[in-house]
Amino acid sequence: MDIDSFLSLMGRMSVFVSLLLAFFLFTVKTQNKLANRLFASYLLFFVLDDIGIFISEAFIKDYLNLEFFRWTTCALTLPVFYLYIISVCFADFRLRTKHLIHAIPFVFTNAVFVSRIYFLNDVDKMQFYEQRSQMPEFYFFQLMLALQIVLYSIGVFLVLKKYKEIYRENYTNPKTSIFKWLFQISTVFFSLYYLSIAKNILRFTNFELLWIWANVIMQFLALVVTCWFVLKALNHPELFRGIDSKLQLARDILPKENKSAVETKEQQNDLITAQISALKQYMAGKEPFLDPSLTIQELSNQIDIPVRDLSILINHHMDQHFFDFVNEYRIQKAMSILKNPLKKDLTVLEILYEVGFNSKSSFNTSFKKYTNLTPTAYRNAS
Repeated sequence: MDIDSFLSLMGRMSVFVSLLLAFFLFTVKTQNKLANRLFASYLLFFVLDDIGIFISEAFIKDYLNLEFFRWTTCALTLPVFYLYIISVCFADFRLRTKHLIHAIPFVFTNAVFVSRIYFLNDVDKMQFYEQRSQMPEFYFFQLMLALQIVLYSIGVFLVLKKYKEIYRENYTNPKTSIFKWLFQISTVFFSLYYLSIAKNILRFTNFELLWIWANVIMQFLALVVTCWFVLKALNHPELFRGIDSKLQLARDILPKENKSAVETKEQQNDLITAQISALKQYMAGKEPFLDPSLTIQELSNQIDIPVRDLSILINHHMDQHFFDFVNEYRIQKAMSILKNPLKKDLTVLEILYEVGFNSKSSFNTSFKKYTNLTPTAYRNAS
Protein backbone atom coordinates (compact mmCIF):
# COMPACT_ATOMS: atom_id res chain seq x y z
CA MET A 1 0.00 0.00 0.00
CA ASP A 2 1.49 3.35 -1.04
CA ILE A 3 1.29 6.60 0.95
CA ASP A 4 -1.64 7.99 -1.01
CA SER A 5 -3.68 4.82 -0.50
CA PHE A 6 -2.87 4.76 3.22
CA LEU A 7 -3.84 8.42 3.54
CA SER A 8 -7.09 7.77 1.71
CA LEU A 9 -7.87 4.79 3.98
CA MET A 10 -7.36 6.82 7.16
CA GLY A 11 -9.43 9.64 5.69
CA ARG A 12 -12.33 7.27 5.00
CA MET A 13 -12.11 5.83 8.52
CA SER A 14 -12.08 9.32 10.06
CA VAL A 15 -15.05 10.39 7.94
CA PHE A 16 -16.98 7.23 8.88
CA VAL A 17 -16.41 7.71 12.63
CA SER A 18 -17.29 11.41 12.41
CA LEU A 19 -20.51 10.74 10.48
CA LEU A 20 -21.50 8.01 12.91
CA LEU A 21 -20.99 10.31 15.88
CA ALA A 22 -22.75 13.21 14.13
CA PHE A 23 -25.76 10.99 13.41
CA PHE A 24 -25.85 9.92 17.06
CA LEU A 25 -25.67 13.53 18.31
CA PHE A 26 -28.43 14.65 15.96
CA THR A 27 -30.81 11.82 16.96
CA VAL A 28 -30.09 11.10 20.64
CA LYS A 29 -32.81 12.24 23.06
CA THR A 30 -31.29 14.65 25.55
CA GLN A 31 -31.78 18.04 27.15
CA ASN A 32 -28.52 19.22 25.60
CA LYS A 33 -29.88 19.35 22.06
CA LEU A 34 -28.28 22.63 21.02
CA ALA A 35 -24.78 21.65 22.19
CA ASN A 36 -25.08 18.23 20.58
CA ARG A 37 -26.30 19.67 17.29
CA LEU A 38 -23.57 22.27 17.21
CA PHE A 39 -20.90 19.64 17.71
CA ALA A 40 -22.58 17.42 15.13
CA SER A 41 -22.46 20.38 12.73
CA TYR A 42 -18.78 20.83 13.52
CA LEU A 43 -18.20 17.17 12.66
CA LEU A 44 -20.05 17.56 9.36
CA PHE A 45 -17.90 20.55 8.40
CA PHE A 46 -14.85 18.51 9.40
CA VAL A 47 -16.10 15.71 7.12
CA LEU A 48 -16.54 18.14 4.22
CA ASP A 49 -12.93 19.19 4.66
CA ASP A 50 -11.64 15.66 5.12
CA ILE A 51 -13.26 14.09 2.07
CA GLY A 52 -10.95 16.15 -0.11
CA ILE A 53 -8.29 13.52 0.60
CA PHE A 54 -10.07 10.78 -1.32
CA ILE A 55 -12.40 12.57 -3.78
CA SER A 56 -11.59 11.34 -7.27
CA GLU A 57 -10.10 13.70 -9.83
CA ALA A 58 -12.86 12.75 -12.26
CA PHE A 59 -15.54 13.90 -9.82
CA ILE A 60 -13.71 17.16 -9.16
CA LYS A 61 -13.41 17.91 -12.88
CA ASP A 62 -17.15 17.41 -13.33
CA TYR A 63 -18.10 19.53 -10.32
CA LEU A 64 -15.42 22.17 -9.92
CA ASN A 65 -17.79 24.80 -8.47
CA LEU A 66 -18.87 22.28 -5.85
CA GLU A 67 -15.23 21.62 -5.01
CA PHE A 68 -14.51 25.34 -4.66
CA PHE A 69 -17.58 25.74 -2.43
CA ARG A 70 -16.37 22.80 -0.31
CA TRP A 71 -13.18 24.74 0.36
CA THR A 72 -15.13 27.71 1.69
CA THR A 73 -17.03 25.62 4.26
CA CYS A 74 -13.75 25.43 6.24
CA ALA A 75 -14.50 29.02 7.28
CA LEU A 76 -17.51 27.75 9.28
CA THR A 77 -15.73 24.99 11.21
CA LEU A 78 -14.15 27.03 14.01
CA PRO A 79 -17.13 29.40 14.50
CA VAL A 80 -19.35 26.35 15.09
CA PHE A 81 -16.82 24.87 17.52
CA TYR A 82 -16.66 28.19 19.40
CA LEU A 83 -20.48 28.28 19.70
CA TYR A 84 -20.40 24.66 20.83
CA ILE A 85 -18.01 25.54 23.67
CA ILE A 86 -20.29 28.38 24.79
CA SER A 87 -23.41 26.17 24.62
CA VAL A 88 -21.82 23.47 26.79
CA CYS A 89 -20.48 25.97 29.33
CA PHE A 90 -23.71 27.93 29.70
CA ALA A 91 -26.98 26.02 29.87
CA ASP A 92 -29.06 29.08 28.99
CA PHE A 93 -27.19 29.82 25.74
CA ARG A 94 -29.39 30.20 22.65
CA LEU A 95 -28.48 30.98 19.06
CA ARG A 96 -29.37 34.56 18.13
CA THR A 97 -29.31 36.61 14.96
CA LYS A 98 -26.15 38.32 16.21
CA HIS A 99 -24.26 35.02 15.95
CA LEU A 100 -24.50 35.26 12.15
CA ILE A 101 -21.49 37.58 12.41
CA HIS A 102 -19.39 34.42 12.62
CA ALA A 103 -20.43 33.54 9.07
CA ILE A 104 -18.93 36.73 7.59
CA PRO A 105 -15.63 35.07 6.48
CA PHE A 106 -17.62 32.29 4.77
CA VAL A 107 -19.89 34.76 2.99
CA PHE A 108 -17.00 37.03 2.04
CA THR A 109 -14.96 34.14 0.62
CA ASN A 110 -17.87 32.96 -1.49
CA ALA A 111 -18.44 36.52 -2.71
CA VAL A 112 -14.80 36.62 -3.86
CA PHE A 113 -15.12 33.21 -5.49
CA VAL A 114 -18.29 34.30 -7.29
CA SER A 115 -16.55 37.31 -8.79
CA ARG A 116 -13.24 35.57 -9.55
CA ILE A 117 -13.76 31.81 -9.94
CA TYR A 118 -17.31 30.40 -10.08
CA PHE A 119 -18.19 31.91 -13.47
CA LEU A 120 -14.94 31.08 -15.26
CA ASN A 121 -15.09 28.67 -18.17
CA ASP A 122 -14.19 25.04 -17.54
CA VAL A 123 -10.65 25.36 -18.87
CA ASP A 124 -9.84 28.35 -16.65
CA LYS A 125 -11.45 26.68 -13.63
CA MET A 126 -9.30 23.59 -14.14
CA GLN A 127 -6.21 25.73 -14.56
CA PHE A 128 -7.02 27.53 -11.29
CA TYR A 129 -7.57 24.20 -9.52
CA GLU A 130 -4.30 22.67 -10.74
CA GLN A 131 -2.28 25.81 -9.92
CA ARG A 132 -4.19 26.81 -6.78
CA SER A 133 -1.07 26.98 -4.60
CA GLN A 134 0.17 29.87 -6.74
CA MET A 135 -3.16 31.69 -6.94
CA PRO A 136 -3.59 34.85 -4.77
CA GLU A 137 -7.22 33.98 -3.96
CA PHE A 138 -6.20 30.62 -2.52
CA TYR A 139 -3.25 32.17 -0.69
CA PHE A 140 -5.56 34.77 0.86
CA PHE A 141 -8.05 32.05 1.84
CA GLN A 142 -5.34 30.05 3.64
CA LEU A 143 -4.19 33.21 5.41
CA MET A 144 -7.74 33.94 6.54
CA LEU A 145 -8.15 30.40 7.94
CA ALA A 146 -4.88 30.77 9.87
CA LEU A 147 -6.12 34.07 11.33
CA GLN A 148 -9.37 32.35 12.32
CA ILE A 149 -7.41 29.71 14.22
CA VAL A 150 -5.56 32.36 16.22
CA LEU A 151 -8.66 34.46 17.00
CA TYR A 152 -10.97 31.57 17.88
CA SER A 153 -8.34 29.86 20.03
CA ILE A 154 -8.13 33.07 22.07
CA GLY A 155 -11.93 33.35 22.17
CA VAL A 156 -12.46 29.76 23.30
CA PHE A 157 -9.95 29.97 26.15
CA LEU A 158 -11.40 33.30 27.32
CA VAL A 159 -14.83 31.62 27.50
CA LEU A 160 -13.34 28.74 29.51
CA LYS A 161 -11.62 31.19 31.85
CA LYS A 162 -14.93 32.96 32.51
CA TYR A 163 -16.69 29.63 33.02
CA LYS A 164 -14.11 28.45 35.55
CA GLU A 165 -14.33 31.67 37.57
CA ILE A 166 -18.14 31.65 37.65
CA TYR A 167 -18.21 27.97 38.54
CA ARG A 168 -15.86 28.29 41.51
CA GLU A 169 -17.84 31.22 42.88
CA ASN A 170 -21.28 29.61 42.57
CA TYR A 171 -21.05 25.78 42.51
CA THR A 172 -19.49 23.08 44.67
CA ASN A 173 -19.94 19.72 42.96
CA PRO A 174 -16.74 19.01 41.01
CA LYS A 175 -18.26 16.09 39.11
CA THR A 176 -20.63 18.39 37.24
CA SER A 177 -17.78 20.67 36.23
CA ILE A 178 -16.98 20.32 32.56
CA PHE A 179 -14.06 22.74 32.57
CA LYS A 180 -11.39 20.04 32.54
CA TRP A 181 -13.03 18.24 29.62
CA LEU A 182 -13.56 21.38 27.55
CA PHE A 183 -10.03 22.54 28.28
CA GLN A 184 -8.67 19.18 27.16
CA ILE A 185 -10.63 19.04 23.92
CA SER A 186 -9.89 22.68 23.10
CA THR A 187 -6.18 22.21 23.76
CA VAL A 188 -6.06 19.10 21.58
CA PHE A 189 -8.13 20.60 18.76
CA PHE A 190 -6.22 23.87 18.58
CA SER A 191 -2.91 22.03 18.79
CA LEU A 192 -4.00 20.17 15.67
CA TYR A 193 -5.11 23.40 14.02
CA TYR A 194 -1.79 25.11 14.71
CA LEU A 195 -0.03 22.04 13.33
CA SER A 196 -2.24 22.37 10.25
CA ILE A 197 -0.95 25.92 9.78
CA ALA A 198 2.60 24.56 9.73
CA LYS A 199 1.50 21.77 7.38
CA ASN A 200 -0.17 24.20 4.98
CA ILE A 201 3.01 26.24 4.72
CA LEU A 202 4.54 23.17 3.08
CA ARG A 203 1.87 23.43 0.38
CA PHE A 204 3.61 26.53 -0.93
CA THR A 205 7.07 24.90 -1.02
CA ASN A 206 8.75 22.29 -3.21
CA PHE A 207 8.83 19.65 -0.45
CA GLU A 208 6.06 17.52 -1.95
CA LEU A 209 6.98 14.30 -0.13
CA LEU A 210 7.16 16.12 3.20
CA TRP A 211 3.74 17.64 2.44
CA ILE A 212 2.28 14.16 1.84
CA TRP A 213 3.75 12.76 5.07
CA ALA A 214 2.51 15.80 7.00
CA ASN A 215 -0.98 15.00 5.70
CA VAL A 216 -0.60 11.37 6.80
CA ILE A 217 0.41 12.41 10.33
CA MET A 218 -2.38 14.99 10.58
CA GLN A 219 -4.94 12.49 9.30
CA PHE A 220 -3.80 9.90 11.84
CA LEU A 221 -4.03 12.43 14.68
CA ALA A 222 -7.50 13.52 13.52
CA LEU A 223 -8.68 9.89 13.54
CA VAL A 224 -7.26 9.32 17.05
CA VAL A 225 -8.88 12.49 18.41
CA THR A 226 -12.26 11.63 16.85
CA CYS A 227 -12.20 8.16 18.42
CA TRP A 228 -11.12 9.68 21.75
CA PHE A 229 -14.07 12.03 21.70
CA VAL A 230 -16.48 9.16 21.01
CA LEU A 231 -15.15 7.14 23.95
CA LYS A 232 -15.20 10.17 26.24
CA ALA A 233 -18.76 11.06 25.31
CA LEU A 234 -19.98 7.50 25.90
CA ASN A 235 -18.19 7.07 29.25
CA HIS A 236 -18.89 10.53 30.70
CA PRO A 237 -22.34 11.81 29.70
CA GLU A 238 -22.32 14.14 32.72
CA LEU A 239 -19.76 16.30 30.94
CA PHE A 240 -22.51 17.93 28.93
CA ARG A 241 -24.08 20.04 31.68
CA GLY A 242 -23.82 23.81 31.77
CA ILE A 243 -24.13 26.71 34.20
CA ASP A 244 -26.18 29.89 34.12
CA SER A 245 -24.31 32.54 32.12
CA LYS A 246 -26.32 35.31 33.84
CA LEU A 247 -24.39 34.68 37.05
CA GLN A 248 -21.92 37.46 37.77
CA LEU A 249 -18.48 37.39 39.34
CA ALA A 250 -18.15 39.10 42.71
CA ARG A 251 -15.62 41.58 41.31
CA ASP A 252 -18.20 42.65 38.70
CA ILE A 253 -20.93 43.15 41.29
CA LEU A 254 -18.88 44.85 43.98
CA PRO A 255 -18.35 48.28 42.38
CA LYS A 256 -22.08 48.63 41.76
CA GLU A 257 -22.83 47.67 45.32
CA ASN A 258 -20.35 50.24 46.69
CA LYS A 259 -21.79 53.07 44.60
CA SER A 260 -25.33 52.42 45.74
CA ALA A 261 -24.53 51.82 49.41
CA VAL A 262 -25.87 54.43 51.82
CA GLU A 263 -24.49 53.07 55.10
CA THR A 264 -21.32 54.42 56.57
CA LYS A 265 -18.17 52.34 56.42
CA GLU A 266 -18.51 51.34 60.05
CA GLN A 267 -22.12 50.29 59.58
CA GLN A 268 -21.12 48.26 56.52
CA ASN A 269 -18.40 46.48 58.47
CA ASP A 270 -20.84 45.69 61.31
CA LEU A 271 -23.34 44.29 58.79
CA ILE A 272 -20.69 42.21 57.07
CA THR A 273 -19.44 40.83 60.40
CA ALA A 274 -22.99 39.90 61.41
CA GLN A 275 -23.65 38.21 58.05
CA ILE A 276 -20.42 36.22 58.22
CA SER A 277 -21.24 35.10 61.75
CA ALA A 278 -24.78 34.08 60.74
CA LEU A 279 -23.46 32.23 57.70
CA LYS A 280 -20.90 30.27 59.72
CA GLN A 281 -23.48 29.39 62.37
CA TYR A 282 -25.88 28.17 59.68
CA MET A 283 -23.19 26.09 57.95
CA ALA A 284 -22.16 24.48 61.24
CA GLY A 285 -25.70 23.95 62.54
CA LYS A 286 -27.75 23.02 59.46
CA GLU A 287 -24.90 21.47 57.43
CA PRO A 288 -26.25 22.38 53.96
CA PHE A 289 -22.87 21.32 52.54
CA LEU A 290 -23.97 17.68 52.85
CA ASP A 291 -25.94 18.24 49.64
CA PRO A 292 -23.43 17.32 46.88
CA SER A 293 -25.14 19.60 44.36
CA LEU A 294 -25.34 22.68 46.60
CA THR A 295 -25.11 25.98 44.68
CA ILE A 296 -24.78 29.53 45.92
CA GLN A 297 -28.33 30.21 44.75
CA GLU A 298 -29.69 27.36 46.89
CA LEU A 299 -27.70 28.48 49.94
CA SER A 300 -28.94 32.04 49.37
CA ASN A 301 -32.53 30.81 49.49
CA GLN A 302 -31.88 28.86 52.68
CA ILE A 303 -30.12 31.60 54.65
CA ASP A 304 -32.27 34.43 53.26
CA ILE A 305 -29.40 36.56 51.97
CA PRO A 306 -29.67 37.81 48.35
CA VAL A 307 -27.41 35.80 46.08
CA ARG A 308 -25.50 38.92 45.01
CA ASP A 309 -24.78 39.83 48.63
CA LEU A 310 -23.84 36.26 49.48
CA SER A 311 -21.46 36.08 46.52
CA ILE A 312 -19.70 39.28 47.62
CA LEU A 313 -19.66 38.09 51.24
CA ILE A 314 -17.91 34.81 50.47
CA ASN A 315 -15.82 35.64 47.43
CA HIS A 316 -14.72 39.12 48.47
CA HIS A 317 -15.05 39.68 52.23
CA MET A 318 -14.16 36.11 53.23
CA ASP A 319 -11.66 35.86 50.36
CA GLN A 320 -12.75 32.36 49.35
CA HIS A 321 -14.38 30.88 46.30
CA PHE A 322 -17.77 29.35 47.08
CA PHE A 323 -16.29 26.04 45.87
CA ASP A 324 -13.50 26.14 48.49
CA PHE A 325 -15.74 27.63 51.20
CA VAL A 326 -18.20 24.72 51.09
CA ASN A 327 -15.57 22.03 50.64
CA GLU A 328 -13.76 23.26 53.75
CA TYR A 329 -16.84 22.38 55.83
CA ARG A 330 -17.05 19.00 54.11
CA ILE A 331 -13.41 18.28 54.93
CA GLN A 332 -13.89 19.31 58.58
CA LYS A 333 -16.87 16.95 58.78
CA ALA A 334 -14.81 14.16 57.21
CA MET A 335 -11.96 14.79 59.68
CA SER A 336 -14.41 14.47 62.55
CA ILE A 337 -15.70 11.14 61.22
CA LEU A 338 -12.20 9.80 60.54
CA LYS A 339 -11.19 10.57 64.17
CA ASN A 340 -14.36 9.02 65.60
CA PRO A 341 -13.55 5.47 66.87
CA LEU A 342 -17.25 4.58 66.68
CA LYS A 343 -17.10 5.07 62.89
CA LYS A 344 -13.84 3.27 62.19
CA ASP A 345 -15.70 0.66 60.13
CA LEU A 346 -16.74 3.29 57.57
CA THR A 347 -14.61 3.24 54.43
CA VAL A 348 -13.17 6.41 52.94
CA LEU A 349 -15.60 6.03 50.04
CA GLU A 350 -18.58 5.90 52.41
CA ILE A 351 -17.31 8.94 54.30
CA LEU A 352 -16.80 11.10 51.22
CA TYR A 353 -20.37 10.41 50.09
CA GLU A 354 -21.65 11.14 53.58
CA VAL A 355 -20.03 14.59 53.75
CA GLY A 356 -21.21 15.75 50.32
CA PHE A 357 -18.51 14.71 47.85
CA ASN A 358 -19.33 12.38 44.97
CA SER A 359 -15.85 11.83 43.56
CA LYS A 360 -12.99 10.06 45.31
CA SER A 361 -10.34 11.99 43.37
CA SER A 362 -11.84 15.40 44.23
CA PHE A 363 -12.24 14.38 47.88
CA ASN A 364 -8.61 13.23 48.14
CA THR A 365 -7.39 16.41 46.44
CA SER A 366 -9.41 18.70 48.72
CA PHE A 367 -8.53 16.71 51.84
CA LYS A 368 -4.79 16.80 51.12
CA LYS A 369 -4.99 20.51 50.28
CA TYR A 370 -6.59 21.21 53.67
CA THR A 371 -4.61 18.78 55.90
CA ASN A 372 -1.46 17.90 53.88
CA LEU A 373 -2.43 14.27 54.46
CA THR A 374 -4.45 11.67 52.62
CA PRO A 375 -7.68 10.56 54.37
CA THR A 376 -6.14 7.17 55.18
CA ALA A 377 -2.97 8.73 56.59
CA TYR A 378 -5.04 11.17 58.66
CA ARG A 379 -7.11 8.31 60.11
CA ASN A 380 -4.01 6.30 60.99
CA ALA A 381 -2.41 9.33 62.66
CA SER A 382 -5.49 10.06 64.78
